[in-house]
Amino acid sequence: MIFNFVALSALFFSQFALSNNQFSDRLSTYENDSATPSVNNMNNTKLANNQISPFEISITDADIIDLKMRLDNTRIPDQLNNIAWEYGTDLSLMNDLLAYWRDEFDWRAQEEMLNQFDQFTTEVESLKLHFIHERSSNPDAIPLMIVHGWPGSISEFSKIIGPLTDPLNHGGDISDSFHIVAPSLPGFGFSEIPSEPGYSPERIAVILAELMQKLGYERYAIAGGDWGAIINRHLANHFPERLIGLHSNMILASPPSDAEQRANVSETEASAQSDRRAYMLNEVAYQQIQGTKPQTLGYGLADSPSGLAAWIVEKFHGWTDMPQDNTGDLANHFTYDELLTNISIYWFTNTITSSTRIYFENRNAEQIKPMEFINVPTGAAVFPAEIFITPRAWAESSYDLRHWTVMEEGGHFAALEKPRLYLEDLRAFFRLLR
Repeated sequence: MIFNFVALSALFFSQFALSNNQFSDRLSTYENDSATPSVNNMNNTKLANNQISPFEISITDADIIDLKMRLDNTRIPDQLNNIAWEYGTDLSLMNDLLAYWRDEFDWRAQEEMLNQFDQFTTEVESLKLHFIHERSSNPDAIPLMIVHGWPGSISEFSKIIGPLTDPLNHGGDISDSFHIVAPSLPGFGFSEIPSEPGYSPERIAVILAELMQKLGYERYAIAGGDWGAIINRHLANHFPERLIGLHSNMILASPPSDAEQRANVSETEASAQSDRRAYMLNEVAYQQIQGTKPQTLGYGLADSPSGLAAWIVEKFHGWTDMPQDNTGDLANHFTYDELLTNISIYWFTNTITSSTRIYFENRNAEQIKPMEFINVPTGAAVFPAEIFITPRAWAESSYDLRHWTVMEEGGHFAALEKPRLYLEDLRAFFRLLR
């Protein structure tokens, strides 16, 4: 049983693969840098000196027209009779989604929704990063960086940024305020596409740590799922002294070396872990492709909006807490606007190929620092339809675990699928650390 788990965990993420040697030279500088100013002293002059530029999402009319023309000329594949999602993305849903994208979806409205948040770009390690930086009016707010994964984007957080920064206007308590930083990962969305290899989760973690320094945050909190959870674990491994706390909605840990702790798994946990492991055995082909030949895949996805939508929607369907047969309806969990806003970000920025390379880099990049015990207060939200379930005892062997919530519903895209549950858990955990 343990052997199978180890093999499968390696297949899923190889989460301990790290970045290349050329980046390690910077680490001693980062780790010894104590000159970062307090967030309360941050002002426009400081931002200007750090070459942080305001940013507004503005897709050209020509790009929108081009998308509609491609959708008009879509060639749809056939589908066997009397099936739903067994062979992949269902034709019926795709016909509806593509028709909506072509005839009803209003990108300008979604652009306006995203532009309600303060956004910026800045250069970190010769790469231009895009990020939301929405500050609370509460001076005692906790700085919190929330990190997305694949196939997500900053749009995943559109429902939670307001309640986190301005809880009073969203039925909450002002003491639960946060300053939010939500970066677009390198090669994702509105951040620059790297032209060189080596941008592994660990390297990205160090880049994001420098971003937070550049913003003037001496100490801050981090949260995220999917690659965001893996990147944040690396960040905590490198810079524990900078972190107030780490929250994860996809917590990962290897089986403990201690046999007693390794076996300390409840029947409920063992069943959940076994169920998700069995389910995911048939769901990892995308990882194999993206981890080995992302460039080949990119020619199709970068050229065809229907291909891109089918590739991403399949993951939203498969990783959402819903029946996976023809009784499940993805539209009961996400609106078409929510799905297509995320997909459109990949389309308009032409970042689907560069985003998938994180799987290749994670497999092939060299290690900077071995993964150690995460000596940062950690909270975990365990959603039942998450793609990977870690027993609590295993998490306790790898993290300074302070908070553990087993959710009754919800899946991989927690901030978008179950924003209320996700918000409540973030608030509950960080109340322990205020």
